[in-house]
Amino acid sequence: MIEFFEGILLQLLVFFADLTKSSGLAIILLTIFIRLVLYPLTLSQSKSLAAMRELQPKMEELQRKYKDKPQEYQRKLMELYQEHKINPLGGCLPVLVQLPFLWALFRVLQDFPLEQRQFLLWDLAEKDPFYILPVLSGVTTYAQMRMTATGDPTQRAMLLIMPVFLMWISAQFDAGLVLYWVVSNLFSIGQQYLINKQLAAAKKGDKAG
Repeated sequence: MIEFFEGILLQLLVFFADLTKSSGLAIILLTIFIRLVLYPLTLSQSKSLAAMRELQPKMEELQRKYKDKPQEYQRKLMELYQEHKINPLGGCLPVLVQLPFLWALFRVLQDFPLEQRQFLLWDLAEKDPFYILPVLSGVTTYAQMRMTATGDPTQRAMLLIMPVFLMWISAQFDAGLVLYWVVSNLFSIGQQYLINKQLAAAKKGDKAG
C-alpha cells in the first residue's frame, strides 16, 4: 500500500518540480493536490462534526444522567448517534486516510533528488535550523483543531497536547516534510472556513424553509 502511494507521489512531485523548477513549490502544489483529492472526506467530516456540536447538550445530559453507569451511557450515546445518523468515527477518517500519504511522502523526500533543495530560508533535505516550520506546524495544527472542536472534554485536552507534540516531532524531520504539513494545515483551515460558511447557510435555509 505504501509503495503504491510512494510511486504516485514521486511521479507527481517530479512533474510539479519540472513545472516550477523548484522543489519547495513542487511540495506546495503536491500538498494542495492531495487536499483537493481528500475534499469529499473533509466535507463528510465537517458535516459529522457540525452534527455532533448540535448534539453536545444532549450528550452532556446523558453524561450527567448516567455518570455512575458507564456501560449504559455508552449504549444511550450510540442510540443517540444512530437516531441522528452520525458516525462518531467520521471525524477521524480524513486524518487516518492522510497517514499513508504522509508516510509515503516521507520516504519519497528521502530518495528524491532535490536538485534545487533551497527554498526561501530552508534546505528541504535538512532540519529547519531556525525552528520556524516546527512552530508553524504547532500553531496551524492548533488553529485547525479549534475550527473542528466539538466541545468534548477529551478534545479540549488534545487541543493542548497535540500541537505541542507535533511542534516537537516536526523539529526532528526534514524541512520538506514539515513544509508539507504546514501547507496542508493552512489549506485545511481555509477549506474548513468555506465549508463552515456553506453549512451555516444551509442550516439557515432549512430553518427559513
